[in-house]
This record gives sequence, structure tokens and C-alpha cells, in this order.
Amino acid sequence: MGEGEFDPSGDRTVSSELSGVLPVDFLAFHSQHHRVYLHYAHLQLGARRIAVDVVDDVFTFLLKVWPQVLRQESLHGFAWAVLREHVERRLAVLDRPVAMVETAWFAALRRTSRKRLELLESKLGLYAAIADLPERHYDVMVLTYLAGLEGELVAQLMGIAPATVRSHIRTARRVLARRIGLDWVPGEEKEQ
Repeated sequence: MGEGEFDPSGDRTVSSELSGVLPVDFLAFHSQHHRVYLHYAHLQLGARRIAVDVVDDVFTFLLKVWPQVLRQESLHGFAWAVLREHVERRLAVLDRPVAMVETAWFAALRRTSRKRLELLESKLGLYAAIADLPERHYDVMVLTYLAGLEGELVAQLMGIAPATVRSHIRTARRVLARRIGLDWVPGEEKEQ
């Protein structure tokens, strides 16, 4: 597996020595969210090694402030904001834009045949249009369509209501349809 590839089986688990010392609720949160956080960070940063470092930093920070995290109105929303902040900070340090367009395109390229290459090239425009969406719409589209998560899980991860996820999808699809000239069929997103 190359430097830029996402390996879902590469999920890190907390070592057995630490599992008896760390709060059980933190361990459960880590176990449930690490893989998705890593996938999201990898899409944004373009390099798995950098994504792993950022996600490790996120969980280290969350652990340091875990009692305060538990008092937040939305634990998931707070943690998602911490992830976004860490990713954005790393992008600023690297002085480069979000890598999602290239990362998603190359991942799709690895999964496709030569016959489907033309269709894939049209996806490049879609990925670029997704990258221009407002923050919340962008996250929902990345998690739903690029990471392949169900709307309920996206809502939980981001600390928002499932109806909000559906609303963001509808709005984003309308915007994307206008930007790249696709026909948008209202109601399609209900399947998510």
C-alpha cells in the first residue's frame, strides 16, 4: 500500500497496557470514531502518515480534556470541531489546500477500469465542486458520498440531527447540480 492510500484495516487500537488506565467511555469513543476520523483526515490531507499524526493529536487532545468534553452539549459535535480544527491547522502549516479532490480521484482511479475512465474524469469536476461547498455541507457530502457512511452515522459523528444531514445533502446537491450542470432530482437523498 502506497503513501497516499487509505487502509481501513490500519485502524489503531489503544494498547492493552493503556486500556486499563484510560476512561472506559474514552476508549469506546476512540474505538467507534478512529477509523472515520482517519479516513476524513486522509481525504483532506492526502497523505496517510500525516493523517495518522493529526488523528493521534486529536485523540490526545480529547483525552487531556475528556472531563470537559463529557460536559459539552454535544460530545460528537465538539470532537468533530476539534478534528476539523486540527486538519485545518495542519493544512495551514503545510501551506496547501485541501487534498480531497486529488485523494478521492486517485482512490476512484484505482478502483476503475479503462472503460470507465471518461466517467471518472467527470467526477473530478464533481470533487472540485464539493470542495467549494460551505463547511457543513462539505463535511456531510464527504462523509456520505466519499466515505460511504449512512446519514444516521454522519449525524452522530458531526453531532447534528439526521434531518439536518438530509437538509445539507439536499442543499449541496442543488448547488452541485447548478455548478456542474447535472440534473437534480428532488427526493433522491431520502435513500441516504
